Amino acid sequence: MNEWPDGRSDDNRSNRYGRGSAGAQPENARVMRQVRRGPSAPGPGQGAPPYGAGVPRQPSYVDGQGYDEGQGYDNGYDSGYNTGQVYGSPGGPGGPQGPGDGAHPRRPAPNWRKRIKWTAITLVTVLVVVSVGTYFWADSKLHRDVDLSKVIDRPETGSGTNYLIVGSDSRAGLTAADKKKLHTGSAEGKRTDSMMILHTGSNGSTLLSLPRDSNVTIPKFQGSESGKIKGPLGQNKLNAAYAYDGPTLLVRTIEYNTGLHIDHYVEIGFAGFAGIVDAVGGVDMTLDQGFKDKYSGADFKAGKQTLNGEQALAFVRTRHAFAASDLQRTKNQQKFLSALAHQVATPGTVLNPFKLYPTMGAGLDSLVVDKDMSLWDLADMFWAMKGVTGGDGKSMNMPISGSVGGNLVWDKAKMKTLVNELKNDEPVTVSGN
Repeated sequence: MNEWPDGRSDDNRSNRYGRGSAGAQPENARVMRQVRRGPSAPGPGQGAPPYGAGVPRQPSYVDGQGYDEGQGYDNGYDSGYNTGQVYGSPGGPGGPQGPGDGAHPRRPAPNWRKRIKWTAITLVTVLVVVSVGTYFWADSKLHRDVDLSKVIDRPETGSGTNYLIVGSDSRAGLTAADKKKLHTGSAEGKRTDSMMILHTGSNGSTLLSLPRDSNVTIPKFQGSESGKIKGPLGQNKLNAAYAYDGPTLLVRTIEYNTGLHIDHYVEIGFAGFAGIVDAVGGVDMTLDQGFKDKYSGADFKAGKQTLNGEQALAFVRTRHAFAASDLQRTKNQQKFLSALAHQVATPGTVLNPFKLYPTMGAGLDSLVVDKDMSLWDLADMFWAMKGVTGGDGKSMNMPISGSVGGNLVWDKAKMKTLVNELKNDEPVTVSGN
């Protein structure tokens, strides 16, 4: 065939492209601006072009263009089709890196500043909630059983704060197996194995041990149960005051014999002491010399070692292994309590809830404190004890001048100077035994 068919007339049909028009061209290129077209077909009476020379080209798509007259098929489609990319693919219109369109909008970039802000707000909120919850949980565990308002004829309050820390031989909560393991015996009631005054102030902390065999005067006092005035009971060992009428008479006796005002009272028994040590994972100690004591169960060698709850209790209770039995025991107690405070304050304990909460639980469950004692007071006492051997504190025994009837007699001159320095929160210049 050399001519195109002429069976249809342009006069009988609309010349609009797409509606049966016989025209070789669309009405105009604006109908499909993205499509280019090839050369026009030959009119009636014209010879057909050679094969392949005049064949209408396939429409090609060019961004923003109409038909492309004269483009070959090899470049008739845009690079999206020639290179294998299609609309919606990465890099193309509507893709993740493209400008997007109504159907495929571009995903907005993350707002990192907003994310960081809300993450910080969430973390702070969680921290506040946990801290408040922990505070009320811990506060509910304190046994505020000691009423210092029942202590009569008290000395004036000085500068700083004075804590009376008492270790009792209470066996409450111990089973028969526990008593045997801890070598506590089965004596009824409870007595004081250790008594210390911890002074905190602007000139560091001072830990003053009061030997339980100290010879003191037990003055008149108000009975903790009856409320009646009793005594005086005269000369006796210091720990007899606690055995006779408990914490309030002990505080009354110490204040009467020293002239130092006691602000807070803290007591811990055998079971609680061992429980704290075990909860923290043991306490590291370095002993200058080894010793044994069949009464306390102590059996230690010289050098560095980690004491568990049972060993720690034996360490602070041992007295028969030393010549100056009570004085050496008080020194060991001071040394151990300071080491315990350091151990609890390590990041491995404070930042580890699996250690921190059991340690707090074991300690708070076993403490008996005065009615005005707060958690902040307890924290102040703890950090002060930690600082006793931290370079800004001092630990010492009450100065002793001799003994009478087997009881230790305090050096009154040195004690007076020491008490004045503590009352005025001045650096301590007195040395103890």
